[in-house]
Amino acid sequence: MCAPVRTTVRPLNFALALALCGVFAGCGKTLTVEQGAGPIASVGPQGAGGLVTKNTSRLGGSGAAVDAAAVALAVYPGRTLPGRPRTVVFVDAGNWPAALAASTLAGAPLHAPLLYTEGATLPQASATALSTMSPTGAPALSGAQTLSVGTAAPSGYRASEISPREPAALAVAVERLAISLRRATPSKLIVTAAEAPPAMTAPAAGLSAQEGAPILFVERDAIPQATLNELARLKGASIYVIGPSSIVSETVVAQLGRFGPVTRISGNDPASNAVAVARFTDGSFGWGVEEAGHGFVFANGSRPLDGPAAAPLAASGDYAPLLLLDSSGGIPRAVDEYVSDLQPGYPSSGPVHGVYNHGWLIGDEHAVPLATQAKLDAMLEISARRAGREPTAPELETTTPTTPTGP
Repeated sequence: MCAPVRTTVRPLNFALALALCGVFAGCGKTLTVEQGAGPIASVGPQGAGGLVTKNTSRLGGSGAAVDAAAVALAVYPGRTLPGRPRTVVFVDAGNWPAALAASTLAGAPLHAPLLYTEGATLPQASATALSTMSPTGAPALSGAQTLSVGTAAPSGYRASEISPREPAALAVAVERLAISLRRATPSKLIVTAAEAPPAMTAPAAGLSAQEGAPILFVERDAIPQATLNELARLKGASIYVIGPSSIVSETVVAQLGRFGPVTRISGNDPASNAVAVARFTDGSFGWGVEEAGHGFVFANGSRPLDGPAAAPLAASGDYAPLLLLDSSGGIPRAVDEYVSDLQPGYPSSGPVHGVYNHGWLIGDEHAVPLATQAKLDAMLEISARRAGREPTAPELETTTPTTPTGP
């Protein structure tokens, strides 16, 4: 593990971030600023955003780095002390497990936004967002302004890092950091398969950030030793498995039952799986969104990195769960029915006394077409009467809690 940088350096200003052609360094690696890599009009020193309608706000642009930067600036626009994060998490966009595991750090108490690197390159949008947010430093991380998870760190900032590369070990390292920050051993754990299709596991990001429940990784048919060791250490915690048996097998679920009660939350495809996560509740755990008056994140299922990028929206503002559109940006049936069921209606005293839904759309019009945004805006609008169809049953598969019987 590389030693964190302890010297205090004034954060780079916006103009310098855009002009910078020098070297960013971290952990013995070279991290350079990307130049001319596409439009970042939605990410600038004045904030971030795209087309806004009365019930939707668009954040992001042509790819994951821009989307993450736009979300980060929407949550932390800088300018004032409350508008600056204590630290910013950096993850390589090519490392899906790291992005997913790091999502828990977007929740309390760190509330750290996530920015993406691209291998040895720091995209210009990430550099701009970091400079604009100007992190103050996290006392619990010895004043670190940046926290790198399995990637290099930008120079010029006090830095800390999580270095394991193997997914299960990396997730354990993130979970242990979260324990130290929260000063409490978790009673709830989220488990999913690191090698699964990312769109099927992306909803775990927002759930982890909102609940403060760390994510641990299994394989479809086995539990890695690093995860086994950690489960034994945390024995008795409730375990929530994200995804159907094609993602985490029944054999693995049975093995997990040796360590605590296990509940599976699942749908058969990315859209229905995300709806299941948004609907699920188990006492005080879970979104349990079954009525109007909520925020929602809408992202293209073919761009799963937008799930971890949007995790700060799950742990602040209107606390929005993730819903996934299809690869063309259209609205899948499961999402259409779910959002329509939650359309708010006027109370007897009129719409000004009603509750309201809001949609955060992640990415440009190639990710979420303008026609889709217009349709979602209408579906989220408060109405003179409630939607005609009755709510459908949650697409959940819940196993009978298993009483721990020993490691």
